[in-house]
Amino acid sequence: MKCISTKNATEWKGRTIEIDDAGTGDLVGDAFIGLHDTSNGKIIFRGIPVGLYKKGNRSEDRPKKEILSVVKDGLKSLHFNKDKDRILLCRGDCFDLVREYFEQEDINYVPAIVEGKLQDAVEDKFFSHLRNLGIRSKIDVNDYKGRFFTLFNWVCQDYPNRKHFVKSGFPAWEKRWKKKAKRRYKAKIKKRQEIKKRAEKIAKQI
Repeated sequence: MKCISTKNATEWKGRTIEIDDAGTGDLVGDAFIGLHDTSNGKIIFRGIPVGLYKKGNRSEDRPKKEILSVVKDGLKSLHFNKDKDRILLCRGDCFDLVREYFEQEDINYVPAIVEGKLQDAVEDKFFSHLRNLGIRSKIDVNDYKGRFFTLFNWVCQDYPNRKHFVKSGFPAWEKRWKKKAKRRYKAKIKKRQEIKKRAEKIAKQI
């Protein structure tokens, strides 16, 4: 099925609802799904808890199952009418089960590159969540590599307490980044202890 941009979507006589995600591929925090009724500008959000991205849950596709559930709930809240409305659905693989459901139910949807109002809104929702967790570093929405290391470095600073906010079901976390985070945290603690010892030694000499 051809993928279109929401900025260049063809006109539709009925109502169009856009669906996008944020945070589903990020290392830290909950994920969010946004639904946008373009006829009146209304946007609603649904959260996907970080706990669903832990190792066992992710292997059982629980995040995708929850995303399907919240999409159904969101469409119900927007009074979606399958006979009149059209959906522009983000092409991300987090929506795999949603696409299957739409096809089974013969729901009119088009794969889309979501741009503009909804993309900005759902990303802002995710970044607001990160700030609530205590992440103060500036994050560039388009710099995915920099975004990863900003979140990774935040985890390393206080690994024992912040590891709970990590989507630890990502294979790369278990294979590589978890060990690196532990090493960085231990190195930080060791350096802090060395500085403290030197300070105490100097204080005794005064």
